[in-house]
Amino acid sequence: MGLHIVLIEPEIPQNTGNIARTCAALGAVLHLVHPLGFTITDRQLKRAGLDYWHLLDIRHHENTGVFLSLHGNGPLWFFTTKAPKSYTEATYQEEAFLVFGKESAGLDESILVAHPQQCVRIPMKEEARSLNLSNSVAVAAYEYERQRGFAGLIGTGRLHHLDWNEDTRSTS
Repeated sequence: MGLHIVLIEPEIPQNTGNIARTCAALGAVLHLVHPLGFTITDRQLKRAGLDYWHLLDIRHHENTGVFLSLHGNGPLWFFTTKAPKSYTEATYQEEAFLVFGKESAGLDESILVAHPQQCVRIPMKEEARSLNLSNSVAVAAYEYERQRGFAGLIGTGRLHHLDWNEDTRSTS
């Protein structure tokens, strides 16, 4: 159960490292669908994830067909600039697979055609081609968490010399 982030054939190690860090912070499962455009031991990938790797549940799939054969009946949401529906219009179930394509080409059109009701987009200006993959994943993952009420996540911060429950506005 829970949030699953699926990267189909990611190409840029820094993006995947940043996404891994987001997954670790949220407790999301990261699915990497091969072929990858880098090796999993890539130094840039590790650097982007910093010291979060021990918090990460990462699963590898040989190819898109293998992934879909395992999870094709699951609650899948395909993120694409080609969808007419916004990602905020989707109602994410307790378990949700948010699926993203590779940086250079996005998701294969055959996947989109096979799942038209599960395709969503992140709104942006017409002149903008797309967002960075790691930014797109973060936007989508936090919408999933918002719909779940950020359950299981820390919702408040702490400063050593400030009680957030007190009125901190200046009275002068």
